[in-house]
Amino acid sequence: MTGLPLRVALGRYGHTADLLDGRVLVDGCTLDPVGFASMITAYRRMVRSVEFDVCELAPTTYLIARALGAPYVALPVFLSRRFHHEGLVVRNGAGIERPTDLHGRRVGVRAYSVTSAVWTRGVLADEYGVDPAQIEWIVDDDEHVESLVLPSNVRRPGPKLVDLFRQGEVDAAFTRGAGIGDPGVTLVSGYHELLDEAASLAADWYRRTGVYPIHGVVVVREELLNDHPWLAGALLQAFQDSRSRYLHRLGGPAASTPEDLRYQRLAEIVGNPLPYGLQANQASIGALVDYSRRQGLVPADTALDRFFPDLVTASN
Repeated sequence: MTGLPLRVALGRYGHTADLLDGRVLVDGCTLDPVGFASMITAYRRMVRSVEFDVCELAPTTYLIARALGAPYVALPVFLSRRFHHEGLVVRNGAGIERPTDLHGRRVGVRAYSVTSAVWTRGVLADEYGVDPAQIEWIVDDDEHVESLVLPSNVRRPGPKLVDLFRQGEVDAAFTRGAGIGDPGVTLVSGYHELLDEAASLAADWYRRTGVYPIHGVVVVREELLNDHPWLAGALLQAFQDSRSRYLHRLGGPAASTPEDLRYQRLAEIVGNPLPYGLQANQASIGALVDYSRRQGLVPADTALDRFFPDLVTASN
């Protein structure tokens, strides 16, 4: 098949595998997928040198870059979803019994603009009265967008977060890729989640707000979209087709991977666990942009459609 060649960097998920492997085609295009052991590498190469025609990005990274004039624009396609009432742990004996006890403390996060941290800070602010400006944020990695000016309460002392957490130099930290990794793997002990009953808290929050946190936004070089007005629709259709095949498998006996089981649990709360389109994600997009503005990551006066223009009217 010949068509518009597209160099593509996407994470391999159940709902992208058929697209990456050629079982689902993009009408009028030929894909050249580039694989990465860690999508963080792809994020940085896209943000810093625009190496790909189509790329998955961390949503907050995209908002920051786009506000600074990045020459790529998002499709309303979000490749990962999860709630953020869990994933922030505190050291036993640190005297942190409630979220506002974080005020005046040192909290570790891989980088200040990590999307998981932006979501969690927003939830803690809105639901529990936590002021991120009253916390010292300790980081151990670069921001994807190197020109980002960080708030004055962000510091990078040098050692890795996992070592600082073990040594008691930070009072709380994000887990997994947002901070100290998987504590079971990094052998961190003596901690507990900040919030008890995180799953029920998240379900209640979703019922009240309609916000289903977005991750892994798909961006396309703006020049290509301008030169080929049909491209946005063709890409969205292909992502939808690949996702539909996955959701069909998700409802059958073959669904058994950790990813499958996670989306089955999320479906019990939200219905469609992988909604695409502007309308279906309006509350979630609005919340992340609002949190990013309030946390000093994007200018307060940047219009929402600067980040998510209506390139194609479709959602489900």
